[in-house]
Amino acid sequence: MTKKSTIPDSIKRRRLLQGLGATGAAALAGCTGSQQGGGGGGKLNLAQVKSPLEFDPIVLNDVPSQQVSDRVFEGLYTYNSGIEIVPHIATGEPTVKNNGKTYIVEMQKGVKFQNGDSMTPEDVKYSFEAPVKEETENAATYTMIDTVTPMGDRKVKFDLKYPYGPFMNILTASIVPKKVREKNKKKFNKKNPVGSGPFKFDGWQEGNFARIKRWDNYWGKPEPNLSEVKFVPVEEPTTRLTSLQTGENDVIEEIPPKLWKQVENMNDASIASKLGMGYFYLAFNCKKGPTTDPKVREAIDYCFNMDQAVSNFVEPTGVRQYSPLPEQLSKQWGFPLEKWKKIPHNKNIDKAKEMLDSSDKVPDNWNANIIVPPDDKRQQLGVTVANGLKEAGYNANVQRLDWGAFLDKYVSGKPSDYNMYTLGWSGGPDPDDFLYYFFTKSAHGTTDGTYYTGVDKQVQQARKTANHAERKKLYSNAITKLLNDRAHLPSYNLKNSFGVKQDVNGFMAHPLLSFVLSTSYTNVSIGAQ
Repeated sequence: MTKKSTIPDSIKRRRLLQGLGATGAAALAGCTGSQQGGGGGGKLNLAQVKSPLEFDPIVLNDVPSQQVSDRVFEGLYTYNSGIEIVPHIATGEPTVKNNGKTYIVEMQKGVKFQNGDSMTPEDVKYSFEAPVKEETENAATYTMIDTVTPMGDRKVKFDLKYPYGPFMNILTASIVPKKVREKNKKKFNKKNPVGSGPFKFDGWQEGNFARIKRWDNYWGKPEPNLSEVKFVPVEEPTTRLTSLQTGENDVIEEIPPKLWKQVENMNDASIASKLGMGYFYLAFNCKKGPTTDPKVREAIDYCFNMDQAVSNFVEPTGVRQYSPLPEQLSKQWGFPLEKWKKIPHNKNIDKAKEMLDSSDKVPDNWNANIIVPPDDKRQQLGVTVANGLKEAGYNANVQRLDWGAFLDKYVSGKPSDYNMYTLGWSGGPDPDDFLYYFFTKSAHGTTDGTYYTGVDKQVQQARKTANHAERKKLYSNAITKLLNDRAHLPSYNLKNSFGVKQDVNGFMAHPLLSFVLSTSYTNVSIGAQ
């Protein structure tokens, strides 16, 4: 799926949404419901779409792995039930100095790893430096950091190469014990990952299960109600639904549109959902071929109605999205969402035909190449566009590729490979997590196949300032321009959705973490309440 980076500054592909859910190849939760609840126990089976591959947060690069790892490891900061960053291992907000280039974080007393060792500032330093030093696929996440310096027993100083607006998001990264990981990295990754979280790793067989158990000596609060969580991969959606109906699994995740009503209508289950931090879109080849002409891209916008397409193929599993940013992020920043909603055109085949016919970029016999990944929703979007082009008098071919072929082809810039593609992304709660990976020259050929350059300077500038008002203005102007230029046609965002049996208490979907099991605001248990 991803290509190993040999240059730490190169952009990773990790957040390309390969799977079905808004958080990537998302997990499907499930649990056996005959266990007793409360603080004494309860064993939960979480049926994931795909099997985890590894568990070391320094190197792991897929969502199923992260969903296990996130219960074992913790960061200096985490998220509340929404998208706000809150202290966790840290005692409070960092001290920010040097015009946004220096962050000093104080750690809580008594933080311990699951082997009994105390967490030290040296472990924090190591956790933030190792991805770059080892040139992992996650290296680009940390390359704004110049140095990390322990200050005494419980403080860590981060000096940045430049003011980096979203640095608080970086501070949510998992902390690993340097001594344990350095002793045997392979064993740490797949046999003995040791973190500071409320659950301890308890075994794994790839393709069969991964298991974690409650850590009874957890340093923090609350102690989990659940005694054990078992992750089991179940790829086929109807199989998951059947397992919910029979009680084999008590929670299933990523409910497809066609199965939504069935789950809703179950007597002994309900749906828990939360809009994820994703973005699905139709993108154009702006490097070569007919779609380098903005008028051609606008004509294609006239070929179909995106609102109708999302209604047909995505709802109620997802919602229409009008910019590259999830709606909750746009609202948090106060961006002009109502203005952006008016930019897409309604279907007007006569107008589309007129614009295509008058373009000197479009040959009379043009057969548009549309490539899509192996996902039904994105394929249906491609087919909808192709049908509109055919109504306007042109041919279009929709090619569904497996992930390996798609990831190689969509960044080539060759019109013989694609004029358009459909894809998705999952980011954190900052505009940079979306715009930098699509609309900068740094992204060309790695996470971006449009090669669009219209807002590169604004996005780069916004990334390297800590001034919120300045960043807001730069992003607002950049998004308005790229929407009018139609480098992308934003399409939809998905909910992190779960079918939950009625004897599972406190299970919550989360916009960034898929779901939560044991936090300050919920603690999952099984059994009558």
